[in-house]
Amino acid sequence: MAGLPDLARYHRQMLLPGFGEGGQRKLLGSTALILGCGALGTVSANMLARAGVGHLVIIDRDFIELTNLQRQVLFDEEDVADAIPKAEAAKRKIARINSQIKVTAIIDDINFQNIGRFTAGADILIDGLDNFETRYLVNDCAVKSGIPYVYGGAVGTTGLAYTILPHTRNGDAFWETAPGGNRATPCLRCLFEEAPPPGESPTCDTAGVLGPAVSIVANFQVTEALKILTGNLDQVSPTLLNIDLWTNSLAQLNVSGIRNKVDCPCCKHRNFEYLEGKAGSRATTLCGSDTIQLTHRQLGEKLNLEEIARHLGRHGPLKVNEFMVRTKLFDNGREFELTLFADGRAIVKGTREPSVARGVYSKYVGN
Repeated sequence: MAGLPDLARYHRQMLLPGFGEGGQRKLLGSTALILGCGALGTVSANMLARAGVGHLVIIDRDFIELTNLQRQVLFDEEDVADAIPKAEAAKRKIARINSQIKVTAIIDDINFQNIGRFTAGADILIDGLDNFETRYLVNDCAVKSGIPYVYGGAVGTTGLAYTILPHTRNGDAFWETAPGGNRATPCLRCLFEEAPPPGESPTCDTAGVLGPAVSIVANFQVTEALKILTGNLDQVSPTLLNIDLWTNSLAQLNVSGIRNKVDCPCCKHRNFEYLEGKAGSRATTLCGSDTIQLTHRQLGEKLNLEEIARHLGRHGPLKVNEFMVRTKLFDNGREFELTLFADGRAIVKGTREPSVARGVYSKYVGN
């Protein structure tokens, strides 16, 4: 690699079709925003750093727990003992993996008020999130701003991944004017118009998670990101990847035509209700106590308290009646009392921080 000392470490990657020196320099000039630095996020950050994406911006609100180490590959026992925030710990590890690239760690909750600031300047959005509400917020932002978004999710032994090249208002994104034709894809709300009601979708903390399932989904996401950032649009997958490693199931569902069959409120009608704060949850600090109330807007259905109680019962004793479910939880060294009401409200005792309350809710209830 004479004459290219800065690219020598990427030699094996540059031998691949679609890379070469030009593709590698595109990666080095790119910014990838990793939303969430848990299981999916750490695998994605690790591989994007090794591939030479020039600037990684990593956002996460949480600290590292011992139970994370089973699948969150950038962390170790020392990080747990030192109580390092996930985003900062990832930044430190990546600095030892690839000193050529820049890493920005942001320790914050992602919400409709700050996401525009976080995504400014990003060339691609990588999903490492743990709930559909925030994913719909990211989807809104991706479609409105015209930024590619690689969705991913893993729980139990299953995983999903899908690449979104959003339809823009004027149809002038580089994937919409590509020589091979318009390559814009359906957005996340074309596929899943509404999130499942709270408590009816499993989470890693209620159903467990298989580490290899996470790794497969995240590496698929990274590969899709590398295709987009190097300009290999003809290789971007048009399918929704659906795997179950325990039952040896793998399906690639062709969803390319679904936008024509649904009346998507986001990419068709440009209705960004999550980005504008009209949908999702609202947090209120209750007077006189370390308590946050979370209210879900536009829920429309009563929660299945019996189903929620079944999941939460694995974590401790419950108090259940026709109106509510209540339990005590120990999370990241702190004790919380979580009360869920049939109308969708939740009260989290043990914190004055809305982001902490949302994190507890996401872990143990879901959306």
